[in-house]
Amino acid sequence: MIAAHEVTDLLVRWGEGDRVVLTTLTPLVYAELRRLAARALSRERPDHTLQPTALVHEAFLRLHGGRPSSCHDRLHFLSLAARLMRCILVDHARSRKAVRRGAGALKLPLDGIGERAAEASPVDLLDLDAALSELSAADARKARVVELRFFGGLSVEETADVLGVSMPTVILDTRLARAFLFDRLVPGSGGSGRAS
Repeated sequence: MIAAHEVTDLLVRWGEGDRVVLTTLTPLVYAELRRLAARALSRERPDHTLQPTALVHEAFLRLHGGRPSSCHDRLHFLSLAARLMRCILVDHARSRKAVRRGAGALKLPLDGIGERAAEASPVDLLDLDAALSELSAADARKARVVELRFFGGLSVEETADVLGVSMPTVILDTRLARAFLFDRLVPGSGGSGRAS
């Protein structure tokens, strides 16, 4: 079993441009990334064409092919992976929607975003991505909190560590982001309610 500090060392080396270490790192973080992928896909429709393994492999392809990001530790790496998985899912939804011209658009339940939202019907992933982009323009940290917690499955404590803020700040940001997204995504909630 490899020690946590050794994983951190590999991540730092990868962030500094040593692409060879990604091969060593992959088996060490694969199970955790597959758990994140399964969590992200559990909110998708049952007949989704991407499976957790395919989502992880696509994320690794993008990690391997892209410019390395500076990773200070495991949580920063998981944050990067959560963002990549979100991008992959959104890209997949866009291509699917383009092919079908909107028929059967990818839907995603809002549980995990807000208590009130759990009773609402699922929203389109592209609408969620647009709402998160709008939130990011207004308050980037709140959008990152949602991304880390919803797509990345990080706990309040882990999210606080990644963002360098206190746990009460993450809790408050989560509540405010939930309200913002609920207003943007749920018809009749008082916001634009773009969800179809």
